[in-house]
Amino acid sequence: MRKIVLYIASSLDGYIARKNGEVDWLDDFNNTGDDYGYSKFYESIDVTLMGNKTYKTTLSFGKFPYKDKINYVFTKQNKLPQAEYVEFINKNIVSFTKGLKTQKGKDIWLIGGAQINELFFNNEIIDELILSVMPVTISKGIPLFTERVKQLKFRLNNEKFYENGVVQLHYSIL
Repeated sequence: MRKIVLYIASSLDGYIARKNGEVDWLDDFNNTGDDYGYSKFYESIDVTLMGNKTYKTTLSFGKFPYKDKINYVFTKQNKLPQAEYVEFINKNIVSFTKGLKTQKGKDIWLIGGAQINELFFNNEIIDELILSVMPVTISKGIPLFTERVKQLKFRLNNEKFYENGVVQLHYSIL
């Protein structure tokens, strides 16, 4: 069965973005020549899942970066928009995702954001978390875990330390 993997970066104080969705604080860590395992991870997936806010944030970076993958964007809109490279989903997210997991293919990347992450954690449909902790605090923003995420247990599979202080933790959800 395919795995759903949340591959994400957070600040040291646990935020994945500023309140407005910006991730400019990550820019200082993109000039090291290291992609923090992103290329290898990207080759291991063939589907991306994201919420509508995350999709819109992704578009603000320029060209859509996941053109070679199957991309699903979860939305609450009744009238589904049309967009190149993505399919908008307004069905039951949990049922839809459980169905995806049973299909043949590579792993599935849960890109986020916070509301979708919460839903996936609370319904226990995330299999792994690959978290890159950046050595910076942003003090307020969108948290990796909201206060509504239930208590979860994790098993550390691997850790990697980078010269610039980034720590990447690879967990399985128990």
